[in-house]
Amino acid sequence: MSTAEMEQLTSGASNRIIPILKTLRASLIFVYTLLISLILFILPRRPGRLSPSTVAPLTQTPPSKFSKRIMEDEDTARRRALAENLDMGFETRDGDCRCRWSTFLFSGVRGNALFCRSWVPFSAELNGRYAHFARQLTSCNFGVYAMDWIGHGGSDGLHGYVPSLDHVVADTGAFLEKLKMENPGIPCFLFGHSTGGSVVLKAASYPQVEGMLEGIVLTSPALRVKPAHPIVGAVAPIFSLVAPKFQFKGANKRGIPVSRDPEALLAKYSDPLVYTGPIRVRTGHEILRISSYLMRNLRSVTVPFLVLHGTADKVTDPLASKDLYNEAASELKNIKLYDGFLHDLLFEPEREEIAQDIIAWMEKRLGAGLGNVGNIW
Repeated sequence: MSTAEMEQLTSGASNRIIPILKTLRASLIFVYTLLISLILFILPRRPGRLSPSTVAPLTQTPPSKFSKRIMEDEDTARRRALAENLDMGFETRDGDCRCRWSTFLFSGVRGNALFCRSWVPFSAELNGRYAHFARQLTSCNFGVYAMDWIGHGGSDGLHGYVPSLDHVVADTGAFLEKLKMENPGIPCFLFGHSTGGSVVLKAASYPQVEGMLEGIVLTSPALRVKPAHPIVGAVAPIFSLVAPKFQFKGANKRGIPVSRDPEALLAKYSDPLVYTGPIRVRTGHEILRISSYLMRNLRSVTVPFLVLHGTADKVTDPLASKDLYNEAASELKNIKLYDGFLHDLLFEPEREEIAQDIIAWMEKRLGAGLGNVGNIW
């Protein structure tokens, strides 16, 4: 794959929704036709005799719900086996291995098996593709736990399909509660990138979750995601109900560059556990919904947070991160904007320095209480 091709690869559901919304505009005629068909279908019909000419033999039987479920389960098993067989261990620069890592399943609030990993320093716990960040954290005596969402990585569900981001928010809170029970007295932070940043921010808006946290870290959060046209936003809920798992073909293979490091992107998109297919309708609608909710409730944010964003990010809006910083009621809030950086900050050439900025903020939070309030780096 050439450098030019790698620069066009897009990142995550937040980016794939941009071309999806444009495609939806061209698909409105389908919605209208479908609605008319549904109306005609439910209208009462006069009893009558069917003529032979109106009866057509079935040439193909569509897959049943049972067979679809079997296919989804087989895909989940395949992805889980890949996730379990990945070697996520690493050595320090002096050749020593100073942490232990493991995988396990966590039962979400709706009973889904969610695939998780942990990295724990021997002296004292992010998932697959963020192993380099985990290495830096464990080298500073932070433990790292990571959880794949439903429909992602090694977790249950149709690949790339998120029926509700509220379920992901609830799973995040339940997972955090489990970790706090297993590690009493240990301070915890939540980290989220892009749509994950939106999930973390909403989870931390609940008092019972905020009470378990020392703070949250958000990179390129999806806080302002708008449809290409107002009518698209109006029909998105209908689409998500009628065809929630439908994929828009060719909507995301090429698009907005997300990193200036072609090698990092190649490694990321070569990972079979990373969903690179067309975004599913319900997933896209859920991103719009959580983004809208958060922008309406920025002033209710009270959790300590650090938000980081590249000024050249074309996937999520760096100005929305500034709005979060300016409007949040948090006593401790910090923002750092990286001039000219793109969306995937931890895949940029300067990712080591960015990770150190995150670690420094957490260490300062742990060592100096509130620290500097309202600091912009």
